[in-house]
Amino acid sequence: MPLCAALGWTAIQASGAAGLQAGVPGAAGADQPWPMYGRDQSETHYSPLTLISQDNVQRLGLAWATEVDAFAGQIQGTPLVVDGTLFGTTPWSVVFAIDARTGALKWRWDPQIPQQTFSTDARGLRKRLGPSLCCGPVNRGVAYHDGKVFVGTLDSRLVALDAGTGRQVWSTQVASKVDDYSITSAPRVIKGKVITGTSGSEFGVRGFVAAYDADTGKEAWRFWTVPGDPSLPFENAAMATAAKTWTGAWWKYGGGGTPWDGMAYDPELDLLYIGTGNGSPWSRQLRSPDGGDNLYLCSILAIRPDTGEYVWHYQTTPADNWD
Repeated sequence: MPLCAALGWTAIQASGAAGLQAGVPGAAGADQPWPMYGRDQSETHYSPLTLISQDNVQRLGLAWATEVDAFAGQIQGTPLVVDGTLFGTTPWSVVFAIDARTGALKWRWDPQIPQQTFSTDARGLRKRLGPSLCCGPVNRGVAYHDGKVFVGTLDSRLVALDAGTGRQVWSTQVASKVDDYSITSAPRVIKGKVITGTSGSEFGVRGFVAAYDADTGKEAWRFWTVPGDPSLPFENAAMATAAKTWTGAWWKYGGGGTPWDGMAYDPELDLLYIGTGNGSPWSRQLRSPDGGDNLYLCSILAIRPDTGEYVWHYQTTPADNWD
């Protein structure tokens, strides 16, 4: 799959060539990177650059194209741009760094994820090899912070790479490989913590979002998005409240509610907003047979990024039955 820079004569300027930008207001430089999903922590997806305008856009053309390995999947992540380098991913959580001026590959890191979920021996016994994926292999990008590139992998690892060399700095197993979790979202870096959600509601997991120290990979906090077994102590008051909206033995089915992508941070309110997903299984009649809203499925959650403390929620689809 080709990665194209359709920027024509502006390709070098827009990727940070300071020598060609002198005196150009709003031109991209070291002070105008795109270091994370949505460009900033509030995910405005807004670029302040003004070099390309309606007066010159017709002069754009193909500057270069580079093939990246995208076997059996989709590229859904927008590459980041930091100091003249593009950082991106391919479907099997492979990370690449490309020179934004020339399209030349600087480095490539492969997490070596088995592309077969199970193998079966002569006795008919299955052994897990790779992750369970509801919708095929996909990765939605990386985050950049303090000289490191962070990626979540399909086998539920969170990995920090040296941005200059691609060398692995640290790796943390976010969820067990024997369970049906995966990570498909781009990590977010907020206040020195790398924050990631999980995927896998289609396979009976209990959703959560977790934060890790950007320097060490040590877990700082974990917030579950649906309640667990009520015979055990709840992790916090939010889970005790949520449990009142479930019936039956929901915890045996996992519950779902994985936050598989959407997040944004408001620095003025110091709130991290997280979107949660569908229930597991999809039908409420199966997971919660006597009714209930099933918090915090299909909700917007507001939590504190320092501690993972619950602040408020809004459930967009109570008792979701429709994925």
